[in-house]
Amino acid sequence: MNETNRGIEFLHTTQMGLGAWQWGDRLQWGYGHGYGEADVHAVFQAAVEQNIHFVDTAEAYGNGLSERLLGNYLKGSKPTIRVATKFFPWPWRLSRDSIPAALKASLRRLKLEQVDLYQIHWPSPLLSLHMLTEGLAKCVEMGSARSVGVSNFGTTKMLQAHASLAQRDIPLASNQVHYSLLNRNVEKNGMLARCDELGIRLIAYSPLEMGLLTGKYSPENPPPGPRRLQYGLRLPKIAPLIKLMYEIGQEHGGKTSAQVALNWVICKGALPIPGAKKPAQILENAGGRGWKLSDEEVHRLNEMSDQINPTED
Repeated sequence: MNETNRGIEFLHTTQMGLGAWQWGDRLQWGYGHGYGEADVHAVFQAAVEQNIHFVDTAEAYGNGLSERLLGNYLKGSKPTIRVATKFFPWPWRLSRDSIPAALKASLRRLKLEQVDLYQIHWPSPLLSLHMLTEGLAKCVEMGSARSVGVSNFGTTKMLQAHASLAQRDIPLASNQVHYSLLNRNVEKNGMLARCDELGIRLIAYSPLEMGLLTGKYSPENPPPGPRRLQYGLRLPKIAPLIKLMYEIGQEHGGKTSAQVALNWVICKGALPIPGAKKPAQILENAGGRGWKLSDEEVHRLNEMSDQINPTED
């Protein structure tokens, strides 16, 4: 196995990671109101104790605060923590050189010499796909990233990125996309199957749909902040799915709805990276591994998902 392929091996042997979007994000998650630095440090420590050793962050999360916090925690961590971060295509970033330059700044915040995975956060309206992949390739060739991937890329752009990187003998390691029981677009449009065919790891963000699939919210108790507007109207519609998840969880010795939702993603062949603001959430999320839904249970969950999302295809 060459060094480049060795760099992506960990992605295919990792069942679950930890998303660090909540670390420092005030707008969406309300960092500093109800939870803060001590909480996310405890989250990191709980993740290590639960053998969750892959953390995904981004320069855009908390305007760099997520990376800085993670960098502080990594300093005293004994196990090897695999770190992924992302390049955000701000409109003033107009050249391929902005990608390795942005990674250099991320590495300073993370207190690292190299990240395990560097991703383009979103397709850029100003930088061509070729320029994006050239920038990623340079990050690998400079030794700043062990592997590279994309995020929020549709199937066509993902395949173009895969082909462009292949010309430099660099694999496209991953595509990080929104995937959950409430959002199965990447499964239904064929992207998940294409990832499997090409050895691209599909990383699933928001696998718990920002808490909706935990069962802790209801029409009477909606999520706080912007999530109330995003998801408030969906809460009555998803009640049958939450009920089914609870019933299936009971058949597996009392697994929670969140654990069923995460195991469903794992059964689909994707890598979920649920976030957490409190250590108790890490303990619950970790319980989504180490067991497996039956094919029949996955089918039942698929059917219920289709019933509450009838217009998706």
